[in-house]
Amino acid sequence: MQYRTLGRTGIKVSPYALGAMVLGASIGNPDHDDSIRVIHKALDAGINFIDTADAYGESEVVVGKALKGRRDSVVLATKFGRPVDDDPSHQGTSRRWIMTAVENSLRRLQTDYIDLYQVHRLDASTDIEETLSALSDLIHSGKVRAIGSSTTPASDIIEAQWVAERRGLERFRTEQPPYSIVSRGIEAEILPITQRYGLGTLVWGPLAQGMLTGRARKGQQTDLHRAAMMKVFSDELRLDAVELLIPLAAEAGLPMTHLAMAFAIAHPGVTSAIIGPHSIEQLDDLVAGFDVALTDEILDRLDEIVPPGTDIGRLDQRYVPQALLNPGLRRRPVGERSAA
Repeated sequence: MQYRTLGRTGIKVSPYALGAMVLGASIGNPDHDDSIRVIHKALDAGINFIDTADAYGESEVVVGKALKGRRDSVVLATKFGRPVDDDPSHQGTSRRWIMTAVENSLRRLQTDYIDLYQVHRLDASTDIEETLSALSDLIHSGKVRAIGSSTTPASDIIEAQWVAERRGLERFRTEQPPYSIVSRGIEAEILPITQRYGLGTLVWGPLAQGMLTGRARKGQQTDLHRAAMMKVFSDELRLDAVELLIPLAAEAGLPMTHLAMAFAIAHPGVTSAIIGPHSIEQLDDLVAGFDVALTDEILDRLDEIVPPGTDIGRLDQRYVPQALLNPGLRRRPVGERSAA
């Protein structure tokens, strides 16, 4: 496996990272022993990069168990910021929560340090300087090696870099955005920005939440219609694209999964793509595609189906600015609406 450098950190990582969101979780594989076997097999296949989060149920616990005796050979990434329970103070990016969240993650992961500690989602109510200041202290204490962000708008990526430079704080070294054949929006701004600032880019959703496995077909029922997070499959535009991708994959002699994975790591701005197998069988299928490299001809054909820099349909876990969620942020008070 050809390892890549994670941004300018000097850390060497595999081009595919193991996403542990569904390991030890009710939405994926709740069997800890089976999930540990998946992790061990991924490591044996050459993956040295594991990504999890404190909001992924028991995922961190499972990862911690799996890495006993193998911790030093793994680049371990986790995230904080999303709610972990019903307590409103157990979320966000304040110094108060960061200092608590990191200790909780270290305990669950059974480790003394985290290689990459990522903000799961930026919190508009917290000054980015406070967040970077707290994360800088974690780096200086040795509990964290590098910091990053996830699903962050382009303007916020740039602002965080500027704040870090002005205040003499540690800066984000990575970004984790969604990216797949049908979700190429980050090619327009996010990837050029991460390349400009030397950030490692760890993309999630290369199989478009299962849509690019080939099991979701237009006009057919599928076992992928199983949870609220999978509502994306009702998007007809995405299914139209899938119907064009399936014969292209067949023509190239590739399973859909291998076509999708190889696409995700073909962009020079992408460091690693996160895969999230539930089982050994799913992992085996993905591992078989690790050496696939797409030709320019195939990439040109993909550009014709989904133009560069565009998203087909809606990604249900995409970042949505507060101004679009909260009507009060885009409407003047009633008394100020008159032009008079």
